[in-house]
Amino acid sequence: MDSGTSSRVPLRDTAADGLKIVIVGGFAVGKTTMVRSVSEIRPLSTEETMTQAGIGIDETGGVGGKSTTTVAFDFGRITLDERLVLYLFGAPGQERFWFMWDQLFSGTLGAVVLVDGRRLTDSWYAIDRLEHHGMPFVVARNNFGEPEHSLTQVRAALDLSPEVPLIDCDARDRESSKAVLVGLVEHLHALSTAREATR
Repeated sequence: MDSGTSSRVPLRDTAADGLKIVIVGGFAVGKTTMVRSVSEIRPLSTEETMTQAGIGIDETGGVGGKSTTTVAFDFGRITLDERLVLYLFGAPGQERFWFMWDQLFSGTLGAVVLVDGRRLTDSWYAIDRLEHHGMPFVVARNNFGEPEHSLTQVRAALDLSPEVPLIDCDARDRESSKAVLVGLVEHLHALSTAREATR
C-alpha cells in the first residue's frame, strides 16, 4: 500500500507496544523517501524549501536538483501485528540539525544508517554517533543508479566491523525499504541471542 492510499489506516485498539527505529545519514541520502515508502500512514514530514539563507551553511555538493530539506524529523508507522507497532523517525541530515539526534535516539531500539555510495564521507558522523551511544545499527546503501563500488569496498571505506550488516536498497521501493528494516530486526535479534548465550 502506498502512502497516498494508506493515510487513513487507524492504530488498532489492541496495539500495546511500540518500537522505535531511527533512520540517519547525510544530507539528501533518501531518509524522507524511505519513511514515505514504508509507512502505512501518510508520514509526518517537516520538509521545507531550501532558500538562499542556506548557501554557505548547508553542503549541497553532489545533490544537484534538491530543493527541499528536513528541518526537524520525518515520522511514519508500521503495524507489525495486533499488539506491536513500529515507529520510524527520519533524522535531518545537515550538520546544523545534528544537535537533535541525541533526542531522537532516546528510547530507540536500533538505527538504519542510509548512505549514498557517491558521498560516503557524509555518513561518518552518523556512524560515529551511533557507536558513541552504543546503539545497534545496520548500514543501507541507497542506490542512485549503477553502484560505482562493491559492498566490500563500501564496508572498507566506512571502516565497518564485520558484525554490522551492510545492505543494498532503493529507498523509493517499499519492498526494498522493508528488507532493510527486516535486516535491522534480524540484527537486533542476533545481538540479543548472543547476549543471552553469554549469561
